[in-house]
Amino acid sequence: MKLKTMVLAAAMVCMLVPYVIAQESKFAIAIHGGAGSSKDGMSPKAVAAIEASMNEALTLGKKILAEGGTSLDAVESVIVFLENDPQFNAGKGAVLNAEGAHELDASIMNGKDLQCGAVAGVSTVKNPIIAARRVMTDTRHVLLASAGAEAFADSLGSEVIERVPNSYFTTPRRAKQQQRMKKRKAELQNSSSQIDSMESKVDRMGTVGCVALDSHGNLAAGTSTGGMSNKKFGRVGDSPIVGAGTYADNKTCAVSGTGIGEQYIRNAVAYNVAAQMQYAKASLAAAVKDNLENRLDKNDGGLIAVDHEGNIATGTNTPGMVRGMADSSGRFEVSW
Repeated sequence: MKLKTMVLAAAMVCMLVPYVIAQESKFAIAIHGGAGSSKDGMSPKAVAAIEASMNEALTLGKKILAEGGTSLDAVESVIVFLENDPQFNAGKGAVLNAEGAHELDASIMNGKDLQCGAVAGVSTVKNPIIAARRVMTDTRHVLLASAGAEAFADSLGSEVIERVPNSYFTTPRRAKQQQRMKKRKAELQNSSSQIDSMESKVDRMGTVGCVALDSHGNLAAGTSTGGMSNKKFGRVGDSPIVGAGTYADNKTCAVSGTGIGEQYIRNAVAYNVAAQMQYAKASLAAAVKDNLENRLDKNDGGLIAVDHEGNIATGTNTPGMVRGMADSSGRFEVSW
């Protein structure tokens, strides 16, 4: 009888092992390429090129997670890939400010311990998301800006944080876009509020972001951008502001936003998604929906988020937002 009991117990353990392994290997990832413009106004070739890049970025992130990599590594690697693609408004291909130069912003956050890092207004850092992560790991600070962030990059050396001339980020498309903006601004010769409104809504697509849950149960989020086209010199949006454009907490979720940064800052949007989950016990989908519909105005932007259970929620209140989602169940999709 004792032998029979032992055999049954061993059999039960064997039955449980696959379940435990399956639970431990759960992961999920979501990415975005910016909210704003609809693909309806783009050529089929341009749409196909963006979707191909998003598919490649999503494949890269999923591979890292599927092989047991961390959510932080997946987020950073995906954003570096997108920063290097001139189709997006982050890194190479970033918009120009009113002075005809590039000022780049990025942030990253670890949901495991709430550690985070960010850079704002950098002009010679090839991949701002790498610098943001180094602020998190190599300093006691959260956000370094402009000349201070550049000096920090100097201290680490170009082999750690690659440097490029500011002109590296310029593409013909962005140069033409800025010329159009300057022309329209001169033609308006109207109140600054009308000009700011025009600047906020023209060709905003391009900010990039990534959120991920790894097989260790840790969440991470990151966002990178060139900001608004023809923005005022020194303007900083929500992308490097933890709690506004980026947030991650293992208790709740990881969030990345894209859109009119001032609105995300005013409403602490990324943090508010997590807060609704923690304090109001809202689902991830409900929290994302509420922020897009009730805290932000129409055409302000979009969100991607993943929670601690691997659920993914995305949405936008603009005409379009290219995004991608994948997880350990086999899900893999890119949509607008």
